Amino acid sequence: MTTTRTTTRTDPMSQTAGETTERTTERTAPASDTPPDAERLRRWRMVLGADSADSTGRTLTGQDAAMDGALDALYGGGAGKKPNGRGTGGRSAGLGASAPSVARWLGDIRTYFPSSVVQVMQRDAIDRLGLSALLLEPEMLETVEPDVHLVGTLLSLNKAMPETTKETARAVVRKVVEDLERRLESRTRATLTGALDRSARISRPRHRDIDWDRTIRANLKNYLTLPAPDAATTAGETGATPTGTVVPERLIGYGRSSRSAKKDIVLCVDQSGSMAASVVYASVFGAVLTSMRTLSTRLVVFDTAVVDLTDQLDDPVDVLFGTQLGGGTDINRALAYCQSRITRPADTVVVLISDLYEGGIRDEMLKRVAAMKASGVQFVTLLALSDEGAPAYDHEHAAALGALGAPAFACTPDLFPDVMAAAIEKRPLPIPDKEYQP
Repeated sequence: MTTTRTTTRTDPMSQTAGETTERTTERTAPASDTPPDAERLRRWRMVLGADSADSTGRTLTGQDAAMDGALDALYGGGAGKKPNGRGTGGRSAGLGASAPSVARWLGDIRTYFPSSVVQVMQRDAIDRLGLSALLLEPEMLETVEPDVHLVGTLLSLNKAMPETTKETARAVVRKVVEDLERRLESRTRATLTGALDRSARISRPRHRDIDWDRTIRANLKNYLTLPAPDAATTAGETGATPTGTVVPERLIGYGRSSRSAKKDIVLCVDQSGSMAASVVYASVFGAVLTSMRTLSTRLVVFDTAVVDLTDQLDDPVDVLFGTQLGGGTDINRALAYCQSRITRPADTVVVLISDLYEGGIRDEMLKRVAAMKASGVQFVTLLALSDEGAPAYDHEHAAALGALGAPAFACTPDLFPDVMAAAIEKRPLPIPDKEYQP
């Protein structure tokens, strides 16, 4: 059995599409109408593709054939087909550079597959077939399924984008940003509000504001053993368990929310091309943090230059279009700028989001991190802020930062509020073990 197309369809970027194809095709034909062996061959035929069709002896019809054509246009192993399933006579993939053909194909995959799979296939089409230029056409943008990776691609094309396309591109980006804000805002606000209250300790709290855990630990030296119970109480018992109590000589309580900013947050984000998804998420979180009155938030993006986008944080779409993905990296220069803006070190959290490939002065970068930590700054290093796990990164720099007490790790958007809460409360960071690689 030849497996040319099997290899193509199960590459890491298209695995989801391949797997979901199998599940989707299973739904399109009721099991009761198809014998088990025939259904198994049908599913293998969908996975293997047209190049291996003779091995299964199965011919696809109807929606199965249409789905197979859409997949083969992108993942075909050599026959090369247009999105409508017709051969092209020698091309290795069938989308070509024809905008009408691509538009039809985008419509087809949205018809046959769920949005999560559509997003994977779109990303594969852009990466494998070089379709980025087509995204500069408004008509094309209107047919795509918006997602974080598409936003990253649009941002990288921002400078080349004609005026006729920019409004459509902004609409696509805004839809993604609003979806992310709805998903992330409530948990972020709830988690950080609690952390801010707990971080502001007071010594004369009201009863409802007492932090009993910290109060008990602070007063363990005042532990008293209580007298043994009298004989009447213990009659019939084989023995009484000794009891004691902690005398709360010093109470520790939570501070209450106030209108003044309790903590200063600095998000320092690498805008090199590999960090596109992280830039999107950082912009959304920056907008959420800015909306909290008890936080003063600054957003700094950098490559070899440093740009402060704090005054645009009210609208993360403006922030994103103020970035320019690509170029070199000068982390030391960016940290020098952030360090110059710190006025309350003990109440400041600096979050560096970068793959740590430093084009500037490595030793100076490490000295700045050490100086900030020595002054009381909580320093957090994230190799990525995305759902994709740890990216390629500079292991030597990551190990050096870890030695300074600023371990570098990849962080998902769902984990980010917990990381920030721990930094605000000066607790150990919740580092995901599987992703932390010193």
